[in-house]
Amino acid sequence: MIKPFLKERLSWIGFFIFTQFFVLLVGYLDASIPFKSMLYIVFLTSLFFIMFIIVRYHQETRFYRELKHHSHSFDLTTVPEAKYAFERISTDMIHQQNDTYKRQLDELHTRVERDMDDTLSWIHEVKTPLTTMQLIIDRVEDTELRAQLMYEWLRIHLLLDQQLHQRRMPFIRNDLYIEKTNLESLLFQEIKALKLWCMQKGIGFDVNLQETEVLTDAKWFAFMVRQILTNAVKYSEASDIVIEGCSENERCVLIIEDHGRGIDAKDLPRIFDQGFTNTSAHHDKAATGMGLYLTKQVADSLHIDIQVASTLGKGTTFKLTFPKENDFVHITSM
Repeated sequence: MIKPFLKERLSWIGFFIFTQFFVLLVGYLDASIPFKSMLYIVFLTSLFFIMFIIVRYHQETRFYRELKHHSHSFDLTTVPEAKYAFERISTDMIHQQNDTYKRQLDELHTRVERDMDDTLSWIHEVKTPLTTMQLIIDRVEDTELRAQLMYEWLRIHLLLDQQLHQRRMPFIRNDLYIEKTNLESLLFQEIKALKLWCMQKGIGFDVNLQETEVLTDAKWFAFMVRQILTNAVKYSEASDIVIEGCSENERCVLIIEDHGRGIDAKDLPRIFDQGFTNTSAHHDKAATGMGLYLTKQVADSLHIDIQVASTLGKGTTFKLTFPKENDFVHITSM
């Protein structure tokens, strides 16, 4: 703080030094004035000036030293009290700027909530004709045509489901309900929803669960499983998807392994980034880069550790490790 203080008053200090040299010059040129007396005067005034600078430094920088440690929030109680005119100008500007930002933030928050409500309302309205379409597709006699129509219907359904959960994501902590969840029934329900797509691609499931119950939020965990299984089916052909449930170090572990396209090693650290699509098949326009991003967001909220191992061209393995029962105290207290 001393450096900017001196820099700010450099012109004043320069003017003082100039006057001192001017006094010495006058004493040197005027023989009637003792030069030693002028030196004494210059010494005393310089000493008083240094003392004045020290005192003013502590007085004038107090406000700015405290302001430097002001928390960057809308709470203005941490803004130091102004004692001088220029300090009052600064505090007035801070208050005005704070009021402006709060007003803009409130307007933005209201707009976002309105947009989210409109989107959720639209999604729920679209679900009604989708249900009707499913009933109509079920009555189609041509098996091949029915399978193709159901595949396209499923794609729309999954995209709407992803969009619905994406809109709810900012409020997930208010929507969590931790309970004992039957892992087997949840998995089979998600597999059943993908049945026609899997039949079309020749994909089967090998499910082996040693642990059949977990503590989690059933709705959000089902969304996680749905995203992982959808990716596994999308990027696999004529192979089995292996699902295993076991216990490791008193924690329930769910492993989902496919034998599909796999992920390049250089892409693995980025697969949970928002909007990221793999570089090995960057031309794939069907990829949105949102599925695994949302999966990671949900996993973090549920305190589920998610790890991915993959070999390009051989397949991908997702390992989901659930927290211990005592760890759910942290989730329910949030």
